[in-house]
Amino acid sequence: MTTDPAPNLSDIFNQDIGHEVTAIDDVPNLSAIEIDPDVAAEEYRQETIEPMRALLGDEEIQTVEEQLNSPCVEEIAAFDNFVDFMDSPEYDVVVFDTAPTGHTIRLMELPSDWNAELEKGGSTCIGPAASMDDKKADYERAIDTLSDESRTSFAFVGKPESSSIDEIERSASDLAELGISSQLLVVNGYLPESVCEDPFFEGKRADEQAVIDRVQSTFDQQALATYPLQPGEIAGLELLSDVGGVLYDGEEATVDVDAATRRATNEDTVDFDSFTDGDAVAEELVPVEETRYLFFTGKGGVGKSTIASTTAVSLAEAGYETLVVTTDPAAHLADIFEQPVGHEPTSVGQANLDAARIDQERALEEYRTQVLDHVREMYAEKDDTQIDVEAAVANVEEELESPCAEEMAALEKFVSYFEEDGYDIVVFDTAPTGHTLRLLELPSDWKGFMDLGSLTKGAAPANGGKYDEVIETMQDPSRSSFAFVMYPEFTPMMEAYRAAMDLQDQVGIETSLVVANYLLPEDYGDNAFFENRRAQQAEYLEEISERFDVPMMLAPLRQEEPVGLDDLCEFGADVTGLDGVGEDDREEVTVS
Repeated sequence: MTTDPAPNLSDIFNQDIGHEVTAIDDVPNLSAIEIDPDVAAEEYRQETIEPMRALLGDEEIQTVEEQLNSPCVEEIAAFDNFVDFMDSPEYDVVVFDTAPTGHTIRLMELPSDWNAELEKGGSTCIGPAASMDDKKADYERAIDTLSDESRTSFAFVGKPESSSIDEIERSASDLAELGISSQLLVVNGYLPESVCEDPFFEGKRADEQAVIDRVQSTFDQQALATYPLQPGEIAGLELLSDVGGVLYDGEEATVDVDAATRRATNEDTVDFDSFTDGDAVAEELVPVEETRYLFFTGKGGVGKSTIASTTAVSLAEAGYETLVVTTDPAAHLADIFEQPVGHEPTSVGQANLDAARIDQERALEEYRTQVLDHVREMYAEKDDTQIDVEAAVANVEEELESPCAEEMAALEKFVSYFEEDGYDIVVFDTAPTGHTLRLLELPSDWKGFMDLGSLTKGAAPANGGKYDEVIETMQDPSRSSFAFVMYPEFTPMMEAYRAAMDLQDQVGIETSLVVANYLLPEDYGDNAFFENRRAQQAEYLEEISERFDVPMMLAPLRQEEPVGLDDLCEFGADVTGLDGVGEDDREEVTVS
C-alpha cells in the first residue's frame, strides 16, 4: 500500500493498480493499492454523513457537509485507509510505501493528534466528535500498533550520500520521540567496484563507501542492507526478486560484470547538449518587470534542494535580489549552504541572497497569534455587550488546537513569501511532488472553505482576496515558473509528468521548465555499464523533451555534491544558462 500522493507502484509492477486493492499478476498472495487522496476524502465524507441522514434535518446535515469540505479531510481520510489496512485480518503482512520523510513523520503523528482532538468532544473539521467514537478507538489502536516492535518494523531507504544519511538520522530521532523505533536501513544504489575504472568513478565510489562505513558504525549491523546500482532500472518481477533476495535472504547482489566492463565504442557516444538551450532556460529564471517566483519540485531524492540552491546563487551572482525558501519538512538548505537557515529570511554569506525555511511550530504559533488578535479586534469594534468575548476567544483557541491548524499555518507562511519586500526573485525548494501539489492546491481549497464561513474561518483575517492574488500570480507565466526536477528514468519522469498534468488541470498552472539531473559525464565511465546507462538516459531525455515541450536544464553528475557557495557558483555556471547574465542584461524589476 502506498500513502504517497504521487504513487508509482503501477510503474514498478508494470500493471494498473489505483485506488482499489489489486492482485499482482503472477505473484500469489500479493495485492497492492495506491491511495487516491481525492477519492479517499469523498469516501470519508459519505461514510461520516450517511448515518446522520436519518437523525438530522437538512440544515444540520448542511452544516456537517460544510465542515467536511475542509481540506484537512484529505489528510485524515488517507490516514483512515492507513489504519484500516494496519489491522486488516485478511493479510499476514501489510507493507506501507510511505511518502518521503518529513511527510511520513507527520503521518505517524496523526493518530495521537486526532485522538487528542476527539477527546475534547464537540465539533471538529473532520466531523462531529460524538459520531466518531469508533474512530477514536481506531486511533488508539494505531498508536499501540505503531509503537509495538513485535508487530511493526520501520525501514529507512537512502542513497550512499551524507545528506541522505543525515536526514535519516534526524528522522529516526523524530520517530523515537513518538515511541516508534526504526529497525532497518537500506542503502540503495552504490556503485559496483568492478565498473569504477577511472579517477572520477573511483573517487565517487570511495566517497560512497565512506558513507556506508559511517552507517555501519552508527546503525546495528544486523539491521543494515545495501544494494548496488544496476545497468538498468529496477522494475518487473525478476529484478524485484533479486532485490528481495539481497535484502532479506542474504544473497549476493548480481551485476552483469562481463557486459559492464566491455569497452565502449564510438557507436555508444551520446550528445546530451543537443537537448538544451541555455538562453531559453535563462529566460524562465530571470524576472521581467515584477518579482518572479520559481518553484522546483519532483520526486524525492532527485536533487531539488541542490538545483534550487544553485539557481538562487546564480541569480544572486547576476545581481538579482534573491530569496530561496524551503517548504520541505526535511529541510536541506542549511546543509547545502553550510550556513544556519531559520524561519525568517537571513543572509547565507553572499551578496543579494537570503534563505529561509518554514518552521512548522513557529508558523503555527504565528498563525494562532494572528487569528486570536483578529478575534479580539473584531469584537472590540462591536457594541453588542451580550457577547462573551473571552468565551468566543476560548472557542477559537480550541479550534486552533486541531491538527488542521498546522496545515493552515504552513499555508499562511507560504503565502507570506509572496508579500516579502525587496526581492527580485523568490525561489521555492518544495516538498516532493505529491505534497507540493497539495500545497499549491491549498489557496484554492481554503479560499472555498473560508467562503462557507465557520467560526475559525470567520475569525481569521480577511485572507480570501490575498489567496486570489497568490493563485493569479502562480498562474501567470510572466511572474511564476514551475520546474520539475528528475533524473532521466521512467519512474521520476512519469511521476513528474502526471504531476504536471494535475497542476494544469487542478490549479491552472503550466510547467515552464524541466531539469534533468545526475547525467553521467561523457569524459568518464568508458565501459558498457555506464554507456548502457548513458544510452538509457538519452532515450528518456528524448521522451522528456517530447512530453513536456518546455526548455530543459541539464545538470551533470558530480564526483561530490555541490556544498557551500563556491561549489554552488561553479555548478550554477555550468547548468543555469545565467553565467553570461550581468548588469547590462538585466531589466529593471519592480520588487514586491
